[in-house]
Amino acid sequence: MPHRGFIKKIVECMKANRRIFLALVFLLSIGNIGAQECWPIFRGDPSLQGRAIGKLPVDPDLLWSFQASDGFKSSPVVCEGIIVAGSLDGKVIGLDMQGKELWKFECESSIEAPALILNSKVYFGDLDGMLYALDLETGKELWTYEAENQISGSVNYWEVGTRIYLLVGSYDYYLHCIDAETGIGLWKYESDNFINGAGSCADGRVVFGGCDGFLHVVNIETGIADNKVDVATYVAGSVAIEGGKAYVGDYDGGFSCVDLDKGEVSWKFSNDKSQLPFIASPAISGERVVTAGRDKYVYCFNKEDGEILWKYNSGSRLDASPLIAGKNVLVCNMRGDIQILSLLSGEVLWSYEIGSPISSSPALVDGKIIISSEDGNIYCFGK
Repeated sequence: MPHRGFIKKIVECMKANRRIFLALVFLLSIGNIGAQECWPIFRGDPSLQGRAIGKLPVDPDLLWSFQASDGFKSSPVVCEGIIVAGSLDGKVIGLDMQGKELWKFECESSIEAPALILNSKVYFGDLDGMLYALDLETGKELWTYEAENQISGSVNYWEVGTRIYLLVGSYDYYLHCIDAETGIGLWKYESDNFINGAGSCADGRVVFGGCDGFLHVVNIETGIADNKVDVATYVAGSVAIEGGKAYVGDYDGGFSCVDLDKGEVSWKFSNDKSQLPFIASPAISGERVVTAGRDKYVYCFNKEDGEILWKYNSGSRLDASPLIAGKNVLVCNMRGDIQILSLLSGEVLWSYEIGSPISSSPALVDGKIIISSEDGNIYCFGK
């Protein structure tokens, strides 16, 4: 019969090995955390920060492409394993992650606005001013809401208790607030000109710019303005918000940081040489904010004081918004170049040319880059 001390040592060894085994399981599990599983809105989250969880794939390959009947200006969004994008001939397409078409929904007008995926539903607007709600799995229409002019920007959302508020701007000068479940309008806030971009939601407020040159700060529950800040002549893109600060480009080639509580511009960059517009929306990570302009440059600013940390000439104008993931930045230009840059230095780490303009913003889900192009293709890159 084995000695008691020997048996005790075996038991202790088994316990130690079990601890090692459990530790390895834990480490493996957290290694898988960080792959972004849902990119529900064209900038990733309601505050439109343009930052993805996880990393961009190193030296990615083209995994597949899907050819639609017309080009895309709307950015793809992805949730529950379904990619959704709207085309210029008025078709909204649902694809699986292998590029197979699952469903198609046809509108009566072109679609430039990115969709929003929320709670297994798809929300999007078209250039006739119709806002649609579809079932994500089947593409079946659930309800419609009508604005009085075109919708070019993404729907955004905010939850208060059991109610979900949908926020969308229109060329009818109004920001519309709609109940997500019923499609019933809750309130309208009037600006002084067209609203082209998406509203950014944070701290119970929706913040958006418009062709009136103001940054509007509106209470989501009441529809009443908290503030209105003069930033430019026109604001065509969308705003990114972090820590009570809004970052926004304008049509005169300016890029501003606005303190939302003080209602004032904290700092502003102006390109006096070109004065070409910023259509793209910025991305924020750490101390850095990255944006892209029609002057062909990608800019990286210190978000606290506006110092240019680096800038990179991409070779063509940029309307697509940059995406930050980990230590890298993904940008797409109107020549059809897709590039991964170092967030630290702006160095080009990878590039791929599709040869057709890209005005929509990329999505990153589960290590895969999804991009729609004006050549009518949706592309998937990864390893």
